[in-house]
Amino acid sequence: MTTRSRTKSRLLILSAIIAVGVFAVYPQIKKDALLKIYKPSDVNPKLVDESVQANGSEHRVSEFELYSQLGDAISLKDVDGRIYVADFFFTTCANICPKMTTQMKGLHDFYLHDEDIMFVSHTVYPEMDSVEVLKAYADKYGVNPDKWIMLTGAKEEIYSLARKSYFAVLTEGDGGERDFIHTENFVLMDKKQRIRGYYDGTLPNDMERLKKDIEILRLEYR
Repeated sequence: MTTRSRTKSRLLILSAIIAVGVFAVYPQIKKDALLKIYKPSDVNPKLVDESVQANGSEHRVSEFELYSQLGDAISLKDVDGRIYVADFFFTTCANICPKMTTQMKGLHDFYLHDEDIMFVSHTVYPEMDSVEVLKAYADKYGVNPDKWIMLTGAKEEIYSLARKSYFAVLTEGDGGERDFIHTENFVLMDKKQRIRGYYDGTLPNDMERLKKDIEILRLEYR
């Protein structure tokens, strides 16, 4: 065998080894990059309603019917098939909510032309935050209603979603007149309405982490 032939053979063998390595390692890289799918038993028990704390099976958001800032009836079908970020706020909050709204607006602008991503904010003070009030608030922040939905409706339903679906609040309650919740949590949801991450909606660093996790989540749908 000539020197040239031996060199060519070695290159072919090296290429084969590299190819085998790539095919062996890539699935593991992809697997390791996947975000956790949260079950109730995975979440801090203080955030999970006691009625579902022991549930170790796959968890999804419960069906609901609430109303957007445009007065449209909104249910799970309106978020189905899209990655979304959920939070809970109220328009007259002067503490953490303005920071959260500003952070969510930054995400809204960043993903404005990305049809795969949307945002869903639930008012925890629906007695005050009517459709009209939410509309004025959304307009103040320059919200595109196709990108970012602000929801109002029955207090009991919203509070049940916060405690039993999104596991977003520490306090217990029944959604009654004296019940009130307040949380800085942003919750990343996948296209099957499963929880994939929690973030502090007042912290810019957590918003950067959220963006990175959204890109990781996209890998599952490619």
